[in-house]
Amino acid sequence: MLFVWHGSVLPGLLPRLLLMLLLSIAVVYFHGTILSFKVPLNTAPLTLFGFVLALFLGFRNSASYDRFWEGRKLWGALLNVTRALTRQALTLGTPADNNSVYQFVQLLSAFTYALKHQLRHTNPYADLEKRLNTAQLQVVAKANYKPAIILNLLGEWIQKAKNSNRIDSIQQSRFDENLDKLADILGGCERIHATPIPYSYRVLLHRTVYLYCFLLPFALVDSLGWFTPIIVVFIAYTFVAFEAIADEIEEPFGMEANDLALNTMCQMIDTTIFEQIGVTIETPPQTAKNIID
Repeated sequence: MLFVWHGSVLPGLLPRLLLMLLLSIAVVYFHGTILSFKVPLNTAPLTLFGFVLALFLGFRNSASYDRFWEGRKLWGALLNVTRALTRQALTLGTPADNNSVYQFVQLLSAFTYALKHQLRHTNPYADLEKRLNTAQLQVVAKANYKPAIILNLLGEWIQKAKNSNRIDSIQQSRFDENLDKLADILGGCERIHATPIPYSYRVLLHRTVYLYCFLLPFALVDSLGWFTPIIVVFIAYTFVAFEAIADEIEEPFGMEANDLALNTMCQMIDTTIFEQIGVTIETPPQTAKNIID
């Protein structure tokens, strides 16, 4: 773990840590003076300030992790609901023909991929083209909120099943309950994505962390001497890394190393719902990259 590089925030922090190292070396070289003025700092005020700063960083990381974990629970619920809907399409009422159920499962798969692309602001066309017929693709492609439109198509499939007497009103209601759960999952993901932690709070914490790190060498130089750069860089890495991790997981649906592995989750949902209807799909090998992606 000491030498793990991929997935850590260290690569992005190296320029800042190098700056702190150079600043600390300069402070030691000039014995903590700036233009012949000795900066009158010691460890006592910075110790108290560091303790308070650590509490704020802990709160910031807790708030970010809550968002990350809520996003993970929503995607876990998505897996459960798609499995339940697939089972219902197979077993409730008069059995539908295989092609009809296959189209329903294709719509569920399209919903999953459309949600992923909407949260990541990427182009969903290639994934939707594989899962929707021409008429469906034309309707969905021009929509701004594609997952919501696919929910409409799922509702239409259920209504057709009701009109053809394959399911009754009670069974239709059971289907509709799970469609409502899909709508709740969609809304929950959109809420996390569209409501970041207040910007003013992030700026205040960011400035405070760097001010503390820049003042630290002046407080340590008299007691540590040339050990000051090593200690300062270590402490700076701790504080700056905590802030960087919080920034990264605050938006759990992105494509950074510590964000949710939405590609892998979509592939897992595809595999399980198609397996329920007896269709085997190819999945890419599990590598470190696509697990993180």
